[in-house]
This record gives sequence, structure tokens and C-alpha cells, in this order.
Amino acid sequence: MRVLPLVLALLAAAASAQAPAPDRTPHSEVRLVADATAVAPGDTLGVAVEIVIEDGWHVYWQNPGDSGQPVTVAWTLPAGASAGPLRFPAPAVYEEAGIVTYAHGGTLRLVADIAVSPGASGDVDVSGDLRYLICADVCLPASATLALTVPVGATDRTDALDAARAAIPVPSPEWTASASATAGGYVLTVVPPVGVDLGGATFFPSEKGVLDHGAAQAFRAEGSAFAAELVGSPYASRPSETLAGVLVAGDQAVELAVPVAGVETAAAAPTSSLTLWSALLLALLGGVVLNLMPCVFPILSIKILGFVEGRTDDRRALRLHGLAFGAGVVASFLALAAVLLALKATGDGTGWGFQLSYPWVVAALAALMVALALNLLGVFEIGQGAARVGGTLDRGDGLSGAFLSGVLATVVASPCTAPFMAGALGFAVVQTAPVALAVFGALGVGMAAPYVLLSFQPALLARLPRPGPWMVTLRQVLAFPLLATAVWLVWVFGTLRDLDAAAVLLLALVVGALGAWAWGRWPSGSPRRALVAGRATSLLAVGAAIALAGASLAPESETWAAYDAAEVEALIAEGRPVFVDVTASWCLTCQVNKQTALASDAVEEAFAAHDVARIRADWTDQNPAVTAFLDRFGRSGVPLYVLFPANGGEPVVLPEILTPGLLVDALGVTPTDTASR
Repeated sequence: MRVLPLVLALLAAAASAQAPAPDRTPHSEVRLVADATAVAPGDTLGVAVEIVIEDGWHVYWQNPGDSGQPVTVAWTLPAGASAGPLRFPAPAVYEEAGIVTYAHGGTLRLVADIAVSPGASGDVDVSGDLRYLICADVCLPASATLALTVPVGATDRTDALDAARAAIPVPSPEWTASASATAGGYVLTVVPPVGVDLGGATFFPSEKGVLDHGAAQAFRAEGSAFAAELVGSPYASRPSETLAGVLVAGDQAVELAVPVAGVETAAAAPTSSLTLWSALLLALLGGVVLNLMPCVFPILSIKILGFVEGRTDDRRALRLHGLAFGAGVVASFLALAAVLLALKATGDGTGWGFQLSYPWVVAALAALMVALALNLLGVFEIGQGAARVGGTLDRGDGLSGAFLSGVLATVVASPCTAPFMAGALGFAVVQTAPVALAVFGALGVGMAAPYVLLSFQPALLARLPRPGPWMVTLRQVLAFPLLATAVWLVWVFGTLRDLDAAAVLLLALVVGALGAWAWGRWPSGSPRRALVAGRATSLLAVGAAIALAGASLAPESETWAAYDAAEVEALIAEGRPVFVDVTASWCLTCQVNKQTALASDAVEEAFAAHDVARIRADWTDQNPAVTAFLDRFGRSGVPLYVLFPANGGEPVVLPEILTPGLLVDALGVTPTDTASR
């Protein structure tokens, strides 16, 4: 009976021998090397992460370029010790299908200096969690925990890191450089040592988002200097203040960090020329001029109409309306400013007019503009104060409506930047909250001032013609600027979503207008049957308009569905062909295949013709479910392309490099097609 456990143990051992642990450093070997056999307290210990890379594979530089992930190390050090930055040698350029990356092949040594605590004794234990991405036709994540121990004593240096240090670019006084910003990027001018030709030199920026990695660089001789026009990154929101990176010319490489002339810091630009009082004055003037901006005037024209129609009211009522409108403007400016400052405090890059970056806000404003325009055209009425102040909540003195018209004017006005406003806003966003709110409040006061003053000077209204039919004409004419504003808002909506969504929103506005017409066509007092029919039509139309608006805001239907194991199995069980693309944002081959093969018209037509369910499994963050799918096919990296044929055929693993023809051929041969032939 004791033989059985022995046999089972031997079988388990054999099974474990046949299933070795996965290689954590595929196609590479790693180790940690020190430059001393002993180190004194308070001294510096140099260490190098050495990665020996198999031929045909590469790992990425500190700025990987258009794709990839850099090599990183998270150090674990003794108390009191600290590690300097990981320093890289100069990279090489890897280019495929227009995607440019910066990477290393062969043997890579990355150097860091460890500052040992002055109170160190015994041994210095250094360890680090190494992470990198190694790529060829596929990309594989790699990781390792490296460690070494160096005794504390008199420092005993070795030459183990001499070659590694020599390969790392450093600043050199023999090289001088300057840079300036241009409309499309930068001009970098370098004066190298005598005899060095920069004709074929390359500048590698140390950070992403500064230069267009794929743009050509050509240094031209200008006397003893060489200059190159460098194309800025299309993703940069503003020019960089410093060009930092490595310039490689032949077998020479030098580290550069060059201030860029013509680029002011965000904080220094306004504070160097503005004081608080000058910023408040500019804000006040900017608020006044804001009334003339195209996105503001249509709303304020309603307020003007309200003053005209209400000029026979007593002076107290006019003043209260003016003050309520002004309060709505100022309160809204302060509220929007508070939200803006709160978002910036969290690191959000939101700017003034941020509310119009939300599609639902833009859609609601467009609907409101159309409703107000229809009201001015006389299509429907919502109360005596509606036309006067752009909407009212009560039928009395309409103060709430005046306040709300001020709110509406501010919401629509904030995307505009009138003269004088830019400097004031730039000053405000880098100040303390009280100062910033004071500047934004001054903007509100400036915008509201003309209407508050007009309400306190009703004599100015006496110069207008006496009430008559011309007022109906004026009311109707003022509807068209509102419709123009609605057009602008629909355009903004289209830029936030897409053309199809904008078309659906337009249809929602038309259906909503039908509801408004039905409401106005059979007003209160109409025969009962007509009134019921009119109200029912109106409610149905408005409900349909809301449903259409909701559809325009719904998430876009993706041709590619996100990976879900259960969903994939359900599709296969239905007998439908399924194509699974296992990809990652850092995978260069994945991105090339997407552009050159998966997105081609021929492949799109083939997918549609065979009713192929397209599944995209994103492994950017090494999702465990996607990892399990990779394991199922014996893969440890991406890309992976698997076609599950129709009616339960055996899955087909396609090559890592795709072409449109290969995909079309693969999609065209399924059990269903074979049977039909």
C-alpha cells in the first residue's frame, strides 16, 4: 500500500518537471552589479542593472517614443540610504509603419548611485524590483527582483561600472546650445567641439509629449554651429520651457538641457506685469465688453426686450429687475470660478468655460435656446414674464426670472474671452482663492453693469418709440440670434461626440419644437377635445425629443467589444465566428497591425460579410482575465490573434504580423463556407 503514494509522488514530480515555472525575464538575462567590494558610511555606492538582450529583441529607453514602456526599478534600501535616478545610455531609433520608438538591444547597463547612510554598519543590502518590456514581433512583460550585499568598511572601488558610466551621456562644457520656440516646434542650435559634424545627428527628448518622434531632424551648418528645426508633439498643450534630452552624433553622445527662448511660464507671464488692482480693472472692462461677444448677445437681447416692454413699470420694479439680473450674473461667475479652482486644485487641466466640455450640458443649452426662440416667435407662451426675462418661475414681479436670465447669460458667456479678459484670467488662476474669486467677481460686475445702470436710468428708455406693433417685430427678430446660438451649440456638441450624434440631437430639437407648437396651437380655453389632443401631442413629442437627446448622449457603439470570457463562449456556442485581438497600448506591433491591417477597408468588409464578432482584449494593465486567455494558447505576450470559426471549428491562431490579405483569407475559410460550397 505504500507503493501507491510513492508512485503518485513520482508522477507529481514528473508533472512539475514537465511544466516549469514561466520565465520572468524572457529572451534576456538580468543581474545587479556594484562598483565596490566595500563601502564606507556616508559614501556612495554605484550599482548597475545589467540586461543581456537576445538578438532581435529590444527594451525601451526612458522615453520609449510612440509606444512601449521604459525600464524601471523600485529600490528597497537600508534606513537612511537613498537612490539617485536610473541613468540610461543613448538609445537607438526603431521604426515600423510610421511608429517610432527609442530602445536598446544587446547588453544594456543602467547606472544608479546609492547614497549610504553616515550611520551605516554591518552590510548594505540593496534590492530592486525590475520591470521592463521586451519586444520583437511580440511584446512580453518582464520582471525580476535583484539584490546584492556590500559590507560596510573602507571603500574599495572596482572597475566593474567604468564602461557603463562611460556610455552614459553627460553634459559637456565643450558643447554649447540654445533653443527658441517656433509656430510648429523649436529651433535647436548646437556648437560642438571642433571637428565634430552634426550632419546626421539625432536629438532624443527625455520626455514624451515634447517632440514629434517620427518627424525628420536635419542639422544644417551655420558657421561653427549646427541648427535643426524640431517639430513639436501634436499632443503638447504648449511649448516646453526646456529642451532636455540626448544629442547623438556618430559615436558621440551628450546630454543637453537647453532653455527655450520665447516661452514664458504660466505663472510668471501675468504676475510680472499685473497687480491685483490692474487685474480687477481689466476684469471689469472685460466683463463690459463681454456683452458684445456673439455667444452672449442673444441672451442679453432678451433682457433688453424685457426693459423695453417693462418701461412703463414703476421705477422700483425696474431697479429690482436690474439688481436681480446683476445678482444672477455675479453669483454665477463666482460659482463657476469656485468649481474651476477646485478642479485645478485636484490637478485637473480644466479651463474657463469648462461646463461646455460636457455633452449633456451643451445639449440642454441648445434645447433651451430653441425653446426661448420659439417663445419669442409666439409659437407658445409660458407666462407673462417669459418673454421679458427669458423665463420666470413665478407670475408676480418675475425677480426669480431676472436672476435666472443672469445665470443663463453667464453659462453661455463663459466660453467667450473678450478683450482684457485673458490677462485677468491668467492672473487669477495662479493666485489664492480669495484673490481669484475677486477677479472673477469683477468680471461679473462688468458684465452686469450696463443693465443695472439702465434699470436705474429709465429716462434712457423714454427715447425709444412708443409701444406698438414694432415691439412684436423686435421680439421675433431677437429669436434668430438665439437660433444661431443653438446652431453653434450643436456644432460644439458634434465636436464633443460625432456627426451622427449631432444629427440625432438636431432631430430631437425638431421633435421638441413640434411639441412646443402643439402646446401653443391649442392653448388653454380651446375646446376640450382639441385641448386634450394638443396637450397629448405636445407631451408625446417632448417625450420623444428627450428620448432622442438621450440617444445622442449614449456611449458610442463600438465595432469591437471588450473582452469577456463568458460572452466569447456564448458567441461560440451560437455558432458565430469570433475574432479576438489581444493587444496593449505599449505594444508596437499591435499598433502597427491596427493601422495597416485591422482598420483596412478590405478587412472591414470581410468582417461584415461573415458576421464576425470582434472582441478586443486589452492587456495594457495585464488584466488577469486576458492573461488567462493568453495562457490558454501558450502565450506570454501580445499581440495574439485568434479566430474561432463558425459552428464550433477549432480556433486558429494567426501570425503576430498581420496583412489585409492574410486576414481576408483567414476570414473567408470557415466550416460554414466550406459546407455551402
